[in-house]
Amino acid sequence: MKRAPHWLAALLACAAPGLRAQAVEPEPAPPAPPQRVEIRGNEVSDTEQRRRRSVATSIVGREELDRFGDVSVTDVLRRTPGVDMQGGSPRLRGLGSGYTLILVNGERAPPGFSLENLPPSQVERIEITKGPTAEFSAQAVAGTINVILRQAARVRQRELRLGTGYQIERPVGNFSATWADQWGPVGVALPVSGYQWRGGNEWRSERYARDLNLDPQQLRSRGVSRWWGYGGSFGPRLSWRLGEGRTLDFNNFVQRHDFRSAGESRTDVLAGATPPSVHDESRNGGYWQMLRTGLQFTRRLPEGGRLELRAGGQVSDSQARTDGLGRNASEAVTVIRLNRARTEEASATSGGKVVWPMGDAHTMAVGFEVESRRREESRTVLENGQPQLADYEGQAFVARVERQALWAQDEWEFAPRWSAYLGLRAERIALRSQGPDDEIVHASQVVTPMAHLNFRIDPQGRDLVRASLTRAYRAPDLNRLVARPAINTTYPVDRPNPPISPDRVGNPLLEPELSTGLDVAFEKYLASNGVVSIGGFVRHVDGLIRNVTRLETVPWASVPRWVSRPVNLGPARSIGLELELKGRAAELWPALRPPAGLSVRGSLSVYRSRVQGVPSPDNRLEGQQPWSATLGFDHAWAGTPRTFGASLAYTPGFPVQQTSSQRFEQSRRRSLDAYLLLPLSRQVVWRLAVNNAWPVASATATSVVDEDGSLQRSLGRTTSRRAYSASVTLKF
Repeated sequence: MKRAPHWLAALLACAAPGLRAQAVEPEPAPPAPPQRVEIRGNEVSDTEQRRRRSVATSIVGREELDRFGDVSVTDVLRRTPGVDMQGGSPRLRGLGSGYTLILVNGERAPPGFSLENLPPSQVERIEITKGPTAEFSAQAVAGTINVILRQAARVRQRELRLGTGYQIERPVGNFSATWADQWGPVGVALPVSGYQWRGGNEWRSERYARDLNLDPQQLRSRGVSRWWGYGGSFGPRLSWRLGEGRTLDFNNFVQRHDFRSAGESRTDVLAGATPPSVHDESRNGGYWQMLRTGLQFTRRLPEGGRLELRAGGQVSDSQARTDGLGRNASEAVTVIRLNRARTEEASATSGGKVVWPMGDAHTMAVGFEVESRRREESRTVLENGQPQLADYEGQAFVARVERQALWAQDEWEFAPRWSAYLGLRAERIALRSQGPDDEIVHASQVVTPMAHLNFRIDPQGRDLVRASLTRAYRAPDLNRLVARPAINTTYPVDRPNPPISPDRVGNPLLEPELSTGLDVAFEKYLASNGVVSIGGFVRHVDGLIRNVTRLETVPWASVPRWVSRPVNLGPARSIGLELELKGRAAELWPALRPPAGLSVRGSLSVYRSRVQGVPSPDNRLEGQQPWSATLGFDHAWAGTPRTFGASLAYTPGFPVQQTSSQRFEQSRRRSLDAYLLLPLSRQVVWRLAVNNAWPVASATATSVVDEDGSLQRSLGRTTSRRAYSASVTLKF
């Protein structure tokens, strides 16, 4: 007699037990199917990983990445203590663009890459280091943000996340999905995501400058801006265990996004001559795409050693088109401006390291990196059908960058409570750029020693004192080196321009900024994976790079023009005090008897800086606020899996004296986010969130003292909007 399938026998046994009594002779029970057993080690928490690191590192893991249901990694970083978001770019310790090193899987992010378009579902964790290490580039004066993408899973994974959001005009959608499995020695992960965005703002500006005849002029403008787009990413990964102690990883990442924007403004003339256009419209569109691939071989060596070899490549390109239309007071078209730009880049990298133990709690490592990169870009600007700069329009600029690095590091627990990290990195960067009428050859070589010392106050290491003495640098980027001019379109090249509206050009003679830093911190780790940290730092910078505006005789104009170009201004110093805490409220403040399910997190950072050669007061480093603070909480309802929370980040307004005649002022910034987590089961989780729940207008002011002593000033004010989102995560 043929047996019924196992599933049918089980169904009959449950649904119709009376059938058993009617049977003349029961069949023997079929053998039980094999049971799947998964053995997992205890996962190490983010806080515990932080405590074990030789170098002070904050870690944002999967739990924090999932908590708010964010669409973008930048939303996660906005709530992270010590991280300040400015213009979509994360910055550490209040220092401006270029001082924070952004890495993806330990490699420098490509030009055009934005964390705003990277969904958290693609990320395994984010590591934030407040100082340089030998293994990664020493171009990290403020620190390093290393985004580790999710690797090929060792267990079966099926996950789908669907979301929608609204900020302006109409809703947008997003999704992310991950399919992963393991077949014997081979593990595969196929994460994919798609996203849309839509935003907008209203702005007003007031300008006290000079007209085309350089007579005093006062203008007041108001306008609206809208932007929207869509994109997607795909990151297939494969991990293959080749044998005893040998692994081959093949990681890929593809991303593309298409963007559009539109704007319209109207200008009222309060004093002086009327400009050629007072009603302006603009349309912008383009795309950016990138493919990155990498192969890594890992082999375990005797006595706990390890060998890693890797090679990879990357290609990216982008195109952008901007159409501008200007009308006079009679609505007659007076200006038609077309701007076309394209950039292509390709790079190849290789590297490796050997790690071997020198005894108990003592490990040495040495490694190398080699990179070759080629970038080609072209740009055309036509105004009323004529090229803005005939000698430059449509001409390709080609740049080649060669980078080599050797490094070594020693991690040693030389006493029961003492451990040290000693590192040395030698790095050389050579750049060659060819334009229509110039060639740039630029090379920099920097040797950066670094030392990190840790002392465990108690034997368990719950209380730590960390100290670091490091050397770092910031190399000038390509845009600051290339001497191609960017013309201020308000003032044609056949006429002079005022200093508040300068042309811009690079400087091929720039040298790297060199920084020496001292850090000291105390960290207390709590039983519930909480931490309290207080620390201070000092940074001394030589060769600070800053844009300076001067009146120059230039080859692209028949009259002298005001030109802004970067120069090595001189030395600068920055000091700071940073306080951070996170953990359960009942453990942090037991006397207040807070609810058992309440967790809090917060930070306070105070910064001071001074640039020599610039008159005080306010001669601080550009972009470095005097202080900033974050405060947030998470609360779980007792007896339920529901959780809600909020996070507030605040930065006060501040002025910056850029040079003896240039000044910039930034208003306060505030960001309030809130979320509600509603798990229906272990497989279905809903999230509702609101970002920028307490909007505040952003205002900036730029002022320049003219050569005759008159003040020119430009004021701008931009409003922002709330953003709402909802998502559901399904695990199969």
